[in-house]
Amino acid sequence: MASDGRPAGGEREEAERFAETFAAIRAEIGRTIVGHDGAVRDTLIAVLAGGHVLIEGLPGLGKTLLVRTLSGVLDLSFSRIQFTPDLMPSDIVGTMVLHESPEGGRELRFQKGPIFANLVLADEINRATPKTQSACLEAMQEGSVTVGGETRILDQPFFVMATQNPIEMEGTFPLPEAQLDRFLFKVPVSSPTVPELVEILDRTTGKEVPRPRKLLDRDGIMAMRDLARRVLVASHIKEYVARLIRATHPRNEEAAPEAKRYVRYGASPRGAQAVLLAAKVLALAGGRANVAFEDIEAAFPNAIRHRLVLNFEAEAAGVDADRVVRDVLGHVRRPGGA
Repeated sequence: MASDGRPAGGEREEAERFAETFAAIRAEIGRTIVGHDGAVRDTLIAVLAGGHVLIEGLPGLGKTLLVRTLSGVLDLSFSRIQFTPDLMPSDIVGTMVLHESPEGGRELRFQKGPIFANLVLADEINRATPKTQSACLEAMQEGSVTVGGETRILDQPFFVMATQNPIEMEGTFPLPEAQLDRFLFKVPVSSPTVPELVEILDRTTGKEVPRPRKLLDRDGIMAMRDLARRVLVASHIKEYVARLIRATHPRNEEAAPEAKRYVRYGASPRGAQAVLLAAKVLALAGGRANVAFEDIEAAFPNAIRHRLVLNFEAEAAGVDADRVVRDVLGHVRRPGGA
């Protein structure tokens, strides 16, 4: 019997239905998106965990198509914001506009910006000024925007996928660590293989282009989010997450060797929350009603890589956050020797 009185068999059935829906959505997205299986899975995990994703990859790899396809499969509204240095906060959240009525009167009305959508693509977010970045990131954190002294709540589900180009850094404004911490995942997107590129050519240069079918609506998404929040987590699993996070802090005795050498600041408690929420979705996606060590370890890299602040020695030695993450996972043992 579960803690809320429901039978364990009911929990298993819910987990199995979640897994079937998750697999069906991935398969439907796969009809349009070639390759990027990991990015598709991780983006879907973030949506169902209630978080946002920062994707790093070169232009032309299908990031926009991924979000547009996801919005079609999930039957959600979609908007795209191209971040540029001259973009203003009002271009994102909206502004008050003077309207003239047929009777000749005038009144101020709020005109919504592109942030008022369920799925928002913030393309090359590091090209906008910090003031404009903060307008988008405030909406991500609070789920609302304030214009003209009035707070307006964004419709749920609300999901932002921001992109960064890793090779063009001139004239950009890198996101501060406190703002990076607002993203549930940071997901790298790599170039397609030869077979994948051939498949892309076949699908996009032929007579017909696949169109995604709607498989889930807003209520279904919110129900899956609610189910993920109710997944059971044993105390030793939570302890494992806490020890992993502690191992990223260089000044702790239990820190991993690479963290002690190359990390300036470790992951925050928000990182631990991201790991556990993503692990809950992964457990359900596997048809299980409880979180396992494997779920934690699978979620850890995407949830932590952007939360580590590396030092100068790491930059000089060419060490990236992924190397530190791998060392942390290898350094911290599972409680009980599991």
